[in-house]
Amino acid sequence: MDQGFRNYLTVTGGYWAFTITDGAIRMLVVLYFHGLGYSPLEIAMLFLFYEFFGIVTNLVGGWLGSRIGLNLTMHIGMIMQIGALLMLTVPDAWLSVPYVMAAQAFSGIAKDLNKMSAKAGVKLFVPDQSDAKLFRWVAVLTGSKNALKGAGFFIGGALLAWLEFRGALFALSTMLLIALVITWILLPNNLGKTKAKAKFSQVFSKDPKINWLSGARFFLFGARDIWFVVGLPVFLQSVLGWTFTQVGAFLALWVIGYGFIQGIAPKIIKLTSGNEAGAKTLVIWAGILSLLPVGIAVALQQGWDAGMVLIVGLALFGIVFAMNSATHSYLIVSWSDHDRVSMNVGFYYMANAGGRLAGTVLSGLVYQQHGLEGCLYWSAAFVLAATLTSIKLERMNRSLTKAK
Repeated sequence: MDQGFRNYLTVTGGYWAFTITDGAIRMLVVLYFHGLGYSPLEIAMLFLFYEFFGIVTNLVGGWLGSRIGLNLTMHIGMIMQIGALLMLTVPDAWLSVPYVMAAQAFSGIAKDLNKMSAKAGVKLFVPDQSDAKLFRWVAVLTGSKNALKGAGFFIGGALLAWLEFRGALFALSTMLLIALVITWILLPNNLGKTKAKAKFSQVFSKDPKINWLSGARFFLFGARDIWFVVGLPVFLQSVLGWTFTQVGAFLALWVIGYGFIQGIAPKIIKLTSGNEAGAKTLVIWAGILSLLPVGIAVALQQGWDAGMVLIVGLALFGIVFAMNSATHSYLIVSWSDHDRVSMNVGFYYMANAGGRLAGTVLSGLVYQQHGLEGCLYWSAAFVLAATLTSIKLERMNRSLTKAK
């Protein structure tokens, strides 16, 4: 087996194991603390440090990966996630909002170290630097990750019902420990480590395309999390009366389907446009996406069956969102030079984490004041901002292409 492909499989496997725990812990926290009587805004605040420290980690993580190697940043992330899981196994009396926020801070750092390491590493594994192969490899990594995050949602809900809160946390930490040992043995040392020591000031991108792409990413993921993080699971359980397992299973199926679409995004783009993905692709798919949250909100306000509206609406939203996300994930890697790939990816996912932070806080705040429909209208506004940013990026990219 080709060494680059073997390393790609190893990184992907480690990323899979981590992602299952990431999806599971999110579902465990939302459902368990809602059951303890926490309000939607209080639940959203539990994730505040998770998202905030994701911003910091992505800013520092790319620079750190270029200095110590992406294999080490991946393993540091796994160790921190195990610690975050075990922190939540303390008695209920200890589980104050500040304590859980601190545990989630460790989890946020861990998640973004792992994500940055995996996605930046793909650029180094493609043997012939083929754009088509790079898009396929990034799409499969991203799509499979999201499918398994969906599986993590289901596993989190099911483990909560089966082993209860602390038993679920111990099971997840054991699984991740096994993955840590395997990847530590198989991955080469100094993966992605640059010969010249990168300066910290270099983490901020000077490439306008990277900056505008990062801006579009901020609004895209904020749009998803405004209604997906707190509003949707709380609505399903408290308004529609779904059980923990039903909520976990439904969100799991959505994310699995979303991940599947991401994985085949290169084929869809090839069939629909005949071209490779580019800035214009983002404009088209973001424009379509902006219509969906408004449509779902209007249907709910008209008194249509809420369960059916959300099932159909989420399916359509997931398909179109996946096309946007897959194109984004490819372009940030494709547009980055080898020596800057970890820092550009880190900067880009800093914007991603910023969007998630804004979306998470708004999800609890808007849901508490205006319900799920309010979350959907805010989501539509964020998608519109992502569309306008993508239009600017497409015009800039067209101008740069003509200049060449």
